[in-house]
Amino acid sequence: MPSNSKLPSSRSARDGRRNALVWCGVIICTLLTLAVIIAGIVIFVGYLVMHPRVPYVSVINAQLDRIQIDHFNGFLEIQVTIIIRARNGNRLAHATFLHSNYTLSFEEEDIAQLVAPAFEVNKNSSVDFNYEVQSSPIPLGPEQADQVEAGFNKDLITFGLKGGARVRWKVGRLGPLEFSCHLDCRLHFHASNLSYVPSSCTSKAK
Repeated sequence: MPSNSKLPSSRSARDGRRNALVWCGVIICTLLTLAVIIAGIVIFVGYLVMHPRVPYVSVINAQLDRIQIDHFNGFLEIQVTIIIRARNGNRLAHATFLHSNYTLSFEEEDIAQLVAPAFEVNKNSSVDFNYEVQSSPIPLGPEQADQVEAGFNKDLITFGLKGGARVRWKVGRLGPLEFSCHLDCRLHFHASNLSYVPSSCTSKAK
């Protein structure tokens, strides 16, 4: 009989321990939830304060310095200058551009590689690269020669420009970010005076 009188108190002790564990779990979950909410608010406020912008590259100007076709031998020679700007619009972060590589083509034939070493662009600043291309004689097939002549007649010579760079930058405490900016443009020039026809040629992030 004395042993039976202790059962309720033993059960109450177990229930008390179970309730304490439940409350501890509730408190821990609540604290974790509050921590996540506070972290989200801090990141959001930091984003509004820093207003990060994605760095990019773009063609800002160009000039067809020389274009000459050898009808007898079926060759084309060109000299062209292309100015590519790397822009970092962030007020609080530097940006590093890596593996800058662009391919210049004419009538689907690659004629030059435009390459730059790794470089840094300061906060809210830009860096311009003047690429001067003087090609070797470009062999032309009959159809390509006809297309060149058609371009002269239309007063419009067109080149293709493809490529891009890897960009690395840091957004506050979020750590470094890295992505690719890619160019895929058509560059147009007047055949009569070799001047550049301005058009939009700006990278897209990938």
